Amino acid sequence: MNWITNVVRPGIKALLSRKEVPENLWIKCPESGQLVFHKDVESNLWVIPGSGYHMRMGATARFKHMFDNGEWTELPVPDVTQDPLKFRDEKKYVDRLKDARSKTSVKDAVRIGIGDLDELEVVIGVQDFDFMGGSLGMAAGEALIQGLEEAARRGTPFILFSASGGARMQEGILSLMQMPRVTVAVERLREAKKPYIVVLTNPTTGGVTASYAMLGDVHLAEPGALIGFAGPRVIEQTIREKLPEGFQRSEYLRAHGMVDRVVPRHELRQTLSRLARMLTKSPAATTVALVAPDAEPVETAAAAE
Repeated sequence: MNWITNVVRPGIKALLSRKEVPENLWIKCPESGQLVFHKDVESNLWVIPGSGYHMRMGATARFKHMFDNGEWTELPVPDVTQDPLKFRDEKKYVDRLKDARSKTSVKDAVRIGIGDLDELEVVIGVQDFDFMGGSLGMAAGEALIQGLEEAARRGTPFILFSASGGARMQEGILSLMQMPRVTVAVERLREAKKPYIVVLTNPTTGGVTASYAMLGDVHLAEPGALIGFAGPRVIEQTIREKLPEGFQRSEYLRAHGMVDRVVPRHELRQTLSRLARMLTKSPAATTVALVAPDAEPVETAAAAE
């Protein structure tokens, strides 16, 4: 054995070799192509500093930004029958669920948190697009129903951050049935005379838009969010006409009366606090407790498609 050739030289090469740069160290803005340091975007609530483009924001970051001191109690996602239709395409549905849970470390696409927003108790539901495109299935439907019923029981507002590609095809009609079921839960909250506020984020499409995402007492939207039932490309191919500029984006929908207000992410907390207090006739908060969100997985080009 040649000690210099086999041991010393490889050791020196390893010591002097250039370290690999993590793939998520820099984020490319999908709108402007600007490269921004990952930590700068994270500290800016996942908004690109130069262009103002709103990246997707995970549920944990949402909760930490919205709740006082970043503290909340999370309702567990109810247990439901997995793969009731024994669905399989390129992969088994049960395997897709395992992959999604491994990637996101959450049980399903909807998470429910309970806590204070500027000293006012609220229940917040967040659809996480990273979990199978935020698709609506039985588990997500049960989580939303549980959150709405908990808000009615506690006498608090319910705030929903929607982000979804629609109903989950692997569960067929069972996923579609969640639309009327959640709608009934929304009506029960309304009977309890408590507000239901919806924040439409990018994207909110399909059956979610066709049901509970458009049933709020107030509809807010983040800038540039895609909101609609079918995508613009499908609509153009169907009607064989060119759609107007910005069609189905939040600003276009605000101009045509479908959205009450487009609110930048940095103003959402304050806006939601004022709305919740106004709709519940609660006094103004005495203090404001904020916390910066932790790092969340970066939106990739593949996810954006």
